[in-house]
Amino acid sequence: MDRPRPKLRRPRAPAAGRARQAAPSQNEQAYQLLKDALTTLAYKPGEYLNTASLMDELALGRTPINHALHRLANEGLVQIIPRKGVMVSPLSINDAMELIQVRLANEVLCARLAAGRITGAEVERIAAVAREFDAAVARRHLTEVMNLDRDFHEQVAAAAHNRMLAEILKVLHARSQRFWAISLADERHLAEVQAEHTAIIDALGRNDAEAAVAAVQEHVLSFQRALLQTR
Repeated sequence: MDRPRPKLRRPRAPAAGRARQAAPSQNEQAYQLLKDALTTLAYKPGEYLNTASLMDELALGRTPINHALHRLANEGLVQIIPRKGVMVSPLSINDAMELIQVRLANEVLCARLAAGRITGAEVERIAAVAREFDAAVARRHLTEVMNLDRDFHEQVAAAAHNRMLAEILKVLHARSQRFWAISLADERHLAEVQAEHTAIIDALGRNDAEAAVAAVQEHVLSFQRALLQTR
């Protein structure tokens, strides 16, 4: 699975008849490009980041780069160390296990709620994301795979119709993404994830709470197994 270094992608011109969307600000561009690079481990844990090098690499100025780094520090992806600079936050297997424990409790609640509240349109949206995930797997594009896996979980969370729970899960997924970069680089685990997505969608589509809970539990625990195998 490829881990490309970040490249600045300028917004495309809108197609004819499509409403024009405002281009993201330079602050937002810097944030998203750096976040993608960090979560896919293009920048390695413990590596120091040089602002001048980032400016050259991303073709952006010092102000948006610094703004993005402070935002990423608040999310725990980098550490700003006085008189030393900016370091990519280390990864700890203990942190991963704690995340998995908290995720498991909240994902199970989410699955149970979603099974009773999901609409047909929401089932189709989740299935559409799963199809995009499968296509990204076929293209072997790790960044897309990770982002679509996050989107899959966010769509399931939305189907639970509990905003507080969705916000909690969004934070947990963001903190999990660098670990996903490790587990999703394993093609055997990718095949497991694809099957697990199908099981989750099938259970939600049948409004089967127990099957949805079992499918989500297996999904989180297979991630744990894949991660432990990399030690």
